Amino acid sequence: MKRIFLFILTNVAVLAVISITLRLLGVDRVLDESGAINFNALLTLSAVIGFSGSIVSLLLSKWMAKQSVGAHVIENPQDPTERWLVDTVRRQADAAGIGMPEVAIYDAPDVNAFATGWNRNNSLVAVSTGLLHAMSREEAEAVLAHEISHVANGDMVTLALIQGVVNTFVVFFAKLFGILVDRVLLKNDPREGPGIGAFVAEIAAQILLGILASMVVMWFSRQREFRADAGGANLAGRQKMIAALERLKLNHEQAAALPKNMSAMAISSGGGFSRLFMSHPPLEERIEALRNAR
Repeated sequence: MKRIFLFILTNVAVLAVISITLRLLGVDRVLDESGAINFNALLTLSAVIGFSGSIVSLLLSKWMAKQSVGAHVIENPQDPTERWLVDTVRRQADAAGIGMPEVAIYDAPDVNAFATGWNRNNSLVAVSTGLLHAMSREEAEAVLAHEISHVANGDMVTLALIQGVVNTFVVFFAKLFGILVDRVLLKNDPREGPGIGAFVAEIAAQILLGILASMVVMWFSRQREFRADAGGANLAGRQKMIAALERLKLNHEQAAALPKNMSAMAISSGGGFSRLFMSHPPLEERIEALRNAR
């Protein structure tokens, strides 16, 4: 979950910076001298902005992850737990045919782990102290195998490409909306180009469309979780993977039983409309998929 959240957050920030910078430099014009929209120029500009946002987010993903959670990268293992983590990740990376990821631990009570990085041979696998305390080594091994599978499957690169396409359409329609507001509501002369009102409307539309478009990215993320579960089962064993997911399910159920002010900090499976914005499928579905796998 942290992997997807950090990627999308960085992507939104980069998109906003690029859009504002191009606006200030005056190189985002998509109207000809008569004020007509040049749709080829608009689509090209939208793609440049959209893919720049996703590619920069991908390149920054590992650094952002380390900074946001305060991850401690294990350079030289200092205790048996750190040694076990590094050895397990190295063994699984070799089995998956990828380069050795950086291995990190971050201090957090939640039972969590994530993998990120811009390619299969330059990645990071991080686990929380909460996971190390709550899970047995067999269960933790399966979680690590799940994260290694994300790296081996190239999920971050694929996510960046999908996010780039989504960004392109978001920017394209946001700019059209800004021009529409400028001409219909503000009644400005199209030959003078969009004014500040159009830019404000464009940014507002970009934020709203970006939120809606994130449903596409979240759907993709949910599908890749099933694939990473299957990959984790191949690396660590199906029963270990199921046991790890059942442990996570138990942890979530216990969190749901916490007092209201505490349970707000816990991860929830969600349901209904909120399911559209979930980066992970419900644990029950993931467990059932593994049990039914042949």
